[in-house]
Amino acid sequence: MGHIKEPKGVDFIIESEPLTEKDRKEISKFIVDYKSGHKKKPRTQKRKKQTT
Repeated sequence: MGHIKEPKGVDFIIESEPLTEKDRKEISKFIVDYKSGHKKKPRTQKRKKQTT
């Protein structure tokens, strides 16, 4: 697979604005709320095939 060049006049580099302290707190709160409501299910062992 070869290298794909950017077309002239098109820039694929995206620079996002840094998060504010308020945004960080909102995201952290969302993650905590999400994790508290979505507990992981315990893993069950797979059954082995019985040989006859």
